[in-house]
Amino acid sequence: MAKRDYYEVLGLKKSASKDDIKKAYRKLARKYHPDVNPGDKKAEERFKEISEAYEVLSDPEKRKKYDLYGQQPFQSGFDPFSSYQKRGRGEGFDSQGFNFEDTFGRGFEGFGDIFGDIFGKRKKSYAQEPAKGTDIQYSMEISFEDAIKGLSTDITIQRNASCDECNGSGTTPGSRSQVCPACNGTGQKKAGRGPLSFSQACPQCKGSGSWNPNPCKKCFGSGTTLKKERIGVKIPSGVDTGSKVRIAGKGETGKHGGPAGDLYIIVKVRPHPFFERKGDNIYCVIPLTVTEATLGSQITAPTIDGNVTMKIPEGTQSGQVFRLANKGSPKLKESGRGDQFVEVKIMVPKNLDERSKQLLRDVERLNYYNPRSNLRV
Repeated sequence: MAKRDYYEVLGLKKSASKDDIKKAYRKLARKYHPDVNPGDKKAEERFKEISEAYEVLSDPEKRKKYDLYGQQPFQSGFDPFSSYQKRGRGEGFDSQGFNFEDTFGRGFEGFGDIFGDIFGKRKKSYAQEPAKGTDIQYSMEISFEDAIKGLSTDITIQRNASCDECNGSGTTPGSRSQVCPACNGTGQKKAGRGPLSFSQACPQCKGSGSWNPNPCKKCFGSGTTLKKERIGVKIPSGVDTGSKVRIAGKGETGKHGGPAGDLYIIVKVRPHPFFERKGDNIYCVIPLTVTEATLGSQITAPTIDGNVTMKIPEGTQSGQVFRLANKGSPKLKESGRGDQFVEVKIMVPKNLDERSKQLLRDVERLNYYNPRSNLRV
């Protein structure tokens, strides 16, 4: 039975980016992982199919081969030049001086990369070296106050961690990996014929040189299982929406003994009903009575640290802004704090009784002032 197209397996187009492939794999792997679907054979097969597709498409070299030849390069006995020989190229052709780009144009630049060692340009190593695990991102919404003052809390994440059944080896406890019989431990297989033969990763051991005849039944030989983990998180004071907090070693488990990836907390700050933040400064609007603005006064002004007393001078105008030094947000990557800026807004009284209105008329008569005297049209 023919295998499905790897892009179709992951629900992607051929133009998908590396990040698109990674996101699609993680989403499907979580859905069909055997730990999530115990005893479901269809889910198990789907998980294997997804893993196989990701194994090829996440590797730039393997993906390049797959885009050119489909699944044939990952099957033993593949000859990439058989199609040319079948099209009337006779006994084959001499590789000396041959260049794919010169013959087929720039659209075939990829051939030079794939078959580089045919012409002695380079040699490839298929040994699987230790690799750092994938980083994980976690979105966290916090209050305005917690963003300013900092926060310590716990979160629960799901990540691929080392299998506790096989300790990450991928083999059934008590057994061990063996030298791959298909490549005798070299991790490479010859493909093609004559002077055009080249080496590719062994399809049985995927280039590792070892073979696992008894894969762990819990992780199916992958060495990792999806686990929930509770992690303590410390959000520093001064973060804002979009800030990233890194927790080292709490990402996906590394491959082949490599270190684990990191966990990145992506912060989102909820809006505050009274304060507004711009950078390290905090802004707010406070109402004043006509009397307070006219005669001056001392009022109580809220800050993120609590109430403070603020002096309002005589003749304060609506829209005037006052600065409260060091009452803003702590600076995230340096010492010190921003400031708080208070805009005052004069509130004109409504529904005055007749006596109050007459008093205001008396004030205007005694202290006549026309604010429009300088207007010119």
